[in-house]
Amino acid sequence: MSESARRSWQRMRALVLDSHDRRPRVVAELGMSFIRIKALRQVARGALTMTELTERLSTDKPYTTLIVDDLEERGLVERTVSPADRRRKIVTITKDGLAVVASAERILNEPPAELLALEPGEQAELDRILAKLAAPSGSTHPGQ
Repeated sequence: MSESARRSWQRMRALVLDSHDRRPRVVAELGMSFIRIKALRQVARGALTMTELTERLSTDKPYTTLIVDDLEERGLVERTVSPADRRRKIVTITKDGLAVVASAERILNEPPAELLALEPGEQAELDRILAKLAAPSGSTHPGQ
């Protein structure tokens, strides 16, 4: 591993996780734990069975049930029986849940002042490099 790759990774982690971790702010502003916000963000992408949600949250089934119970009580998700298999429950997001997710995304995606202070060309170059890093293997970023 090159020293510059190690330093770059260390700096990206420090920038995102140490200096600008938005999770505490999301929790404070939305009044719920981050795991609940994570669950809402997952369900906002499309309805999930309880098993699928458990897998995506990397939790166990009883804890997922506790999370969904709370979200349901808040009116942020609905749980229904699967028409294909009555033993399965499907979790869908409500209109209020989508509003909470939108608030969370607004906070989480707010660029830090240091990024906004970069010159436009530097911002574009950083975006290009990060898009290249985030692209699945074998694909390219549009415009390259």
